[in-house]
Amino acid sequence: MVYFLSDVERKMLLRSLLPLARESGVSEDVRGWNWHQGGLKPYYRDVLIPMYSVVSSYCPTHRDVYVNRVEGVQGRVTEPLALGVAVHRAVSTVITSFLEGRKLDFDRWYEDALRERNVRRRFEGVKRKTRLVWDYVYLQCESRLAERISLQPYSSRRDSLATAIPFLVEHKLTGELLGLSGLLSIDCYDYLHGIVFDLKVSDEERVEYRLAPTGYAMVLESVYEVPVDIGCVVYVKFRGGKLHVSRDLFFISTELRSWWMEERDQRLEMVAQRRDPGMPRICPRDCIYLHHCRGIEPGVEGDLYVSEAGG
Repeated sequence: MVYFLSDVERKMLLRSLLPLARESGVSEDVRGWNWHQGGLKPYYRDVLIPMYSVVSSYCPTHRDVYVNRVEGVQGRVTEPLALGVAVHRAVSTVITSFLEGRKLDFDRWYEDALRERNVRRRFEGVKRKTRLVWDYVYLQCESRLAERISLQPYSSRRDSLATAIPFLVEHKLTGELLGLSGLLSIDCYDYLHGIVFDLKVSDEERVEYRLAPTGYAMVLESVYEVPVDIGCVVYVKFRGGKLHVSRDLFFISTELRSWWMEERDQRLEMVAQRRDPGMPRICPRDCIYLHHCRGIEPGVEGDLYVSEAGG
């Protein structure tokens, strides 16, 4: 399943990452529970932004944050956005319903999940890809539960589930102590192994994607005051009509936390001061704000090359 580690990844966790976390440690200055002091304390206390505004790396100048948070512009629905939303909802729905002992019908769920008719009509491929994820996650849940029951036959179903599928999915908590929204939602938190997962529907693996689980780990520390040292970016890809899942498991180091703090402070300052960073020289073709910044709809072929000076 997307959040189950492979045998090799478990070895890496036990023999490499956890020993590294114990030996190297994390500076107290960047632990979430020290939100009230030092550089971790938000400078702009009257401004709160969502996590995606902090970790977004889609626009080279981060003008997407300005357009959304300052000008209040809503992005256009693109196929990558529709697919990302559908996959996230499918994964969380399957796990939640499985833990609750319910089995949902995919077709009926999909109609409800993407109610906007023109989205379903324009992006027919989204449903097929989402179905691959839906079936994969459900089969993995069944397999893990069966394995756990076979090892502990006298355990109740509830107890077996708690250890076979130790996940809090779409876990809601507030990030206000760190200058973030009060309505954050973590893709997945493995409470037995202390791992924060962030799901990405992307063919491109980037080190910047580690910032989201890093930020969520610090939020968890600020709220619950327990250390969270391991993060994981889960990449969901579709190649040749098949589903491919890979994971980037990493130690949430002092350096990563400091990087996240720098990004947070930059975005908070931009929003608080209502400072337009300007348009980049190159705009991604699927940017959901192209209609606002360039006056064209997203999804055109190729990137948009403007000028060497930008704007």
